[in-house]
Amino acid sequence: MAEPNSKQRVVLGRVAGLFGVKGWVKIYSETDPPANILDYSPWYLKLADRWQPFELQQGQVHGKGIIALLGTCTNRDEASPLLRAEIAVDRDQLPELAEDEYYWSDLIGLEVLNPAGETLGKVDHLLETGANDVLVVIAEDKQEWLIPYVKGDVVKEIDLEKGCLRVDWDPEFLGE
Repeated sequence: MAEPNSKQRVVLGRVAGLFGVKGWVKIYSETDPPANILDYSPWYLKLADRWQPFELQQGQVHGKGIIALLGTCTNRDEASPLLRAEIAVDRDQLPELAEDEYYWSDLIGLEVLNPAGETLGKVDHLLETGANDVLVVIAEDKQEWLIPYVKGDVVKEIDLEKGCLRVDWDPEFLGE
């Protein structure tokens, strides 16, 4: 069962590994640039299907990655249970966006409609490809569609209140 305010949290990364013997962990960050994850505290880590708060005691860029010391972890054994935990922050910690901007987490779960109003599926997650982001849409029959997130050309409308995203995407492109 989800916590009542879990919808207000935005996942920014995950604990990717252990670093050293003094309780530090390696962080995989989904922020852009990755080091921006260090601007937030507390972090909420999803452990045993519950979000638990952890103060960011210290954090830094280390080589091509990020390392952090969380909560009261003082050794590798105390940090070990944090491995693979998602890292989230409260939505109100994030900067306000312009009217036509969205966080990826805003798009997850939206129903995707084609020009005829037919449901293609729901946004499961997004991929960063370099050229443009890609919506990964899962249909009711579990088929997966990759739709370019190109506002104006492909993505025509995002309506968070109605929970839908309209795309100009021909079903023939989807292999139907």
